[in-house]
Amino acid sequence: MNDYTPDPATEAFLSHRNLLFTVAYEMLGSAADAEDVLQETWLRWTDVDLAQVRDRRAYLVRITTRQALNRLRTLKRRKETYVGPWLPEPLLTTPDVAEDAELAESLSLALLFVLETLSPTERAVFVLHEVFDFDYDMIAAALGKTPAAARQTAYRARRHVDARRPRTPVSAEETRAALDSFRSALETGDLRGLLDVLAPDVVFVSDGGGLRLAALRPVVGADRVLRYMAGSLGKAGGTLTGEATTVNGNPALVLRLDGGIDGVLAARVEDGRVTRLYYVRNPEKLTRVESETFLAGR
Repeated sequence: MNDYTPDPATEAFLSHRNLLFTVAYEMLGSAADAEDVLQETWLRWTDVDLAQVRDRRAYLVRITTRQALNRLRTLKRRKETYVGPWLPEPLLTTPDVAEDAELAESLSLALLFVLETLSPTERAVFVLHEVFDFDYDMIAAALGKTPAAARQTAYRARRHVDARRPRTPVSAEETRAALDSFRSALETGDLRGLLDVLAPDVVFVSDGGGLRLAALRPVVGADRVLRYMAGSLGKAGGTLTGEATTVNGNPALVLRLDGGIDGVLAARVEDGRVTRLYYVRNPEKLTRVESETFLAGR
């Protein structure tokens, strides 16, 4: 019989672990770095006098935010030497994430890609306020700013993101249908039929990280995207298949080459057409697409 009862510090950390991981991942776009942040958070949490902590959840998020900010600045330097575009690490998520529309949108590869264009502080404030609904007093304490400064940063970040995110929400069914068209086209090699699915100014972003072949810059325009994809299929040298899945709470495809994972394809759909395609091929970012990652919203 196991009668072990965790101490209050451990119990508090474990009860909020999924939330802390989600906050760190939203800030970093990297599960591996988010896990490192949680380790650093735990080490600092064990030194805290719990008798002085009124809100353990908020305090833990504050520590996580500070550690994630430090890691985000390190990541920024790392990305400056990254080969080609940098895309977030896709995560196979549990069904409850997809059912939470706000959380699923905030976790989408499309929005995380937009968050890459924010400064570290803007990203932290956006994630804490817009995604997790923390108030400005808590955010100010986490960032060492005044509430007024946090509010102004949130305003700038929100304007920046709103100018780059889809204006109207798209149902998962619509995105799934578009991706199913891609699956059929890739498996049959008949890509021309995708012209009815792609927006004329569609943008294709691929991430191979220098470890796998990928476009070194975004490919723009339906014809160019199809030519690039046709060329990639010609070089594949095997049988490509697609498997419908849910990553980051949104529909996606896991593409397999002769049974092995080649990459994850996600799409942004607007007005019935695909306007953005995100293809993650870097094998270092494909370790979490076959086992579920547990995430938490507000």
